[in-house]
Amino acid sequence: QVQLVESGGGLVQPGGSLRLSCAASGFSFRKTGLGWVRQTPGKGFEWISDITSDDEATYYADSVKGRFTISRDTAKNILYLQMNSLRSEDTAVYYCVIGLNYWGQGTQVTVSS
Repeated sequence: QVQLVESGGGLVQPGGSLRLSCAASGFSFRKTGLGWVRQTPGKGFEWISDITSDDEATYYADSVKGRFTISRDTAKNILYLQMNSLRSEDTAVYYCVIGLNYWGQGTQVTVSS
């Protein structure tokens, strides 16, 4: 069955960096478009980024463009989200997703001094 397991969250100071990982299994990793979504108590769910199948294209929300980078390692079946120049408003639970059908359990990112 499809499994998505996120890791890499934590507490970081404003301006810092984190790299989230999503270990994937149960489907054709390279041939599947994947993405990241985050949830905050005040704003609800926010789409962050997508990477298309075969890595043909990547897309980003305006709120993270230029600061976050999505990528994948097809040898390890891991999806990444490199997050730089983090801000307090990036505090959220981050989910690895396949469309709206499959979600990981989420990983908490807290940006605070």
